[in-house]
Amino acid sequence: MPEQSDSSGRHSASISRQTVNSVQAISTPVPRPVPDALLHRTLQVATQGRLLAPPNPAVGCIICNAQGQILAEGHTQAVGGPHAEIMAMRTAVAHGHALAGATAYVSLEPCSHHGRTGPCCDALTAAGIQRVVAIDTDPNPRVAGQGFARLRAAGVQVHVLPTNDPLVKQARELNIGFYSRMLRKTPWVRMKVASSLDGRTALNNGASQWITGDAARADGHAQRARACAVLTGMGTVMADNPLLNVRAIATTRQPHLVLVDSRLETPLDARLFDVARTFYIYAAIANDAKKAALEARGATVIYLPGTQEGSQHKVDLAAMLRDLAQREINEVHVEAGHQLNGSLLRAGLVDELVTYVAPKLLAEGRGMAQLPPLADLNQALQLNFHAIDRSGPDLRIVARFEGRDCFL
Repeated sequence: MPEQSDSSGRHSASISRQTVNSVQAISTPVPRPVPDALLHRTLQVATQGRLLAPPNPAVGCIICNAQGQILAEGHTQAVGGPHAEIMAMRTAVAHGHALAGATAYVSLEPCSHHGRTGPCCDALTAAGIQRVVAIDTDPNPRVAGQGFARLRAAGVQVHVLPTNDPLVKQARELNIGFYSRMLRKTPWVRMKVASSLDGRTALNNGASQWITGDAARADGHAQRARACAVLTGMGTVMADNPLLNVRAIATTRQPHLVLVDSRLETPLDARLFDVARTFYIYAAIANDAKKAALEARGATVIYLPGTQEGSQHKVDLAAMLRDLAQREINEVHVEAGHQLNGSLLRAGLVDELVTYVAPKLLAEGRGMAQLPPLADLNQALQLNFHAIDRSGPDLRIVARFEGRDCFL
């Protein structure tokens, strides 16, 4: 599947809905043409590529013969590697199956352009695939129905699920960051917080290890692993000197690291440099000597000072997210202190909160975000509970800000 990006402004519910409607209008969905089981299985296969695929979407493909028997399955590989359709066809051929007259079930429209790999729609046609059943249209403007058009022009039957089908919503949820980057031109921003039952994320002296248990911490690493980038601030670096990599679960891909460091105070011996990965540092105040030293250690330093109306001594966080989208970042996983958390929330840049709540009361301590006092309850930031689960002895609460996922 595709792997390109564009940039734009802060996300807008009305703009996102208008854009997604224009994408949906490109193809003509028909009623579901196959049994539920095959489509559900296609999504399950797609999920297997979620940790591998970024910045590409995680896509699944199933190849079936004329009798509906599954010949092979495949999912998106690491960036630059084969897409789901290619993997499935290679597996089928390796097992001696003929592809002529077969049907390919895919969770997302086959790509139609030359990116890091060739067009999947052409590969399907060349292999003799007779029919393609897709759950959803690709939101990438470079595809957006063109894959279907090329397949049909080559004589391949194409079926697309109606946009109101529940499986379409599931397919978009699986790749929520990719849809966000393509349709809103900004990553999906997920803020992770571990707190006590009374909302404390650290004691007054800064001690926070460990409020939650092993299971919650492992799940937090899984959240890191699915993201394109982990975002933190200088407060966390100075207080904890963390690694902020994926350690508690197996992964072949470390997400990029993004650090907000307005005055370029990052120590050259910080543990953040100990992990092999792409490392972006965003600063507001130029210091070319320190920039050169940090880049000699492997980081990329980007100057993004705030506007006159805001503070020129702080990083323009909205511009940072737009820049990250241009760098093919789908999902940003925020693990920061209460100051950066507060700045992101006040700027309206957070889409989702993932909060691990321990059954403890810490009394005096630091909260999850530095926010100004409210004069009225109507001024509260409104979220909707998306999921509530147990994570060992703790709770995992996923809440989304109203309207942020309207593009799904």
